[in-house]
Amino acid sequence: MGNIVVIYHSTYGHTKQQAEAVARGAQSVATVRVQLYSVEEAAQRLDELDAAAAIIFGCPTDMGRLSADMKAFIETTSKKWFTLAWKNKIAGAFTNSASFLGDKLNTPVGLLINAMQHGMIFVGLGLVPSANHPEAMTETSGPGSDAPNRVGSSIGLMAPRFQVAPPVAPSHCVLETAEIYGRRVAEITQQFMRGRIA
Repeated sequence: MGNIVVIYHSTYGHTKQQAEAVARGAQSVATVRVQLYSVEEAAQRLDELDAAAAIIFGCPTDMGRLSADMKAFIETTSKKWFTLAWKNKIAGAFTNSASFLGDKLNTPVGLLINAMQHGMIFVGLGLVPSANHPEAMTETSGPGSDAPNRVGSSIGLMAPRFQVAPPVAPSHCVLETAEIYGRRVAEITQQFMRGRIA
């Protein structure tokens, strides 16, 4: 009942792993078809994106901002903005950085603003911090590496990768959180599409 596209830029492979996990989560919802494109591939298929019911954007946080390659892709979408070709599509965002914070909030905010510019409907993470270990929130050490949504994001999926190379990072729980998020976006897309048909 819906075509979901995950568009990502990955410098070292961490964001690609996140994107693949988001896609797996979305694909777990019946009747959803998922396509995974790098920003370079997506730029070549810009007109095809008009048929997507949802687009989820992801990139690493570089120096506290969107990666340059994602920003370049966003700039290529201005012709879609001008005609509001993506209006009322569902949108989502994910990122990672080399520390717990890394000023990475700027990245999903930038992706959210891009979605709003296009008239899209943005879906947040919808997962409380450390949902599987709520007691960790009462300890000064906070949630451990086995906790989904370890950094307590709401706007979208944010994760630390530290300076650990793939495939060791992102951690299992980061990828689990990515799957949860992909499934959430897919379920909301289905609900929206059913409502549109009714």
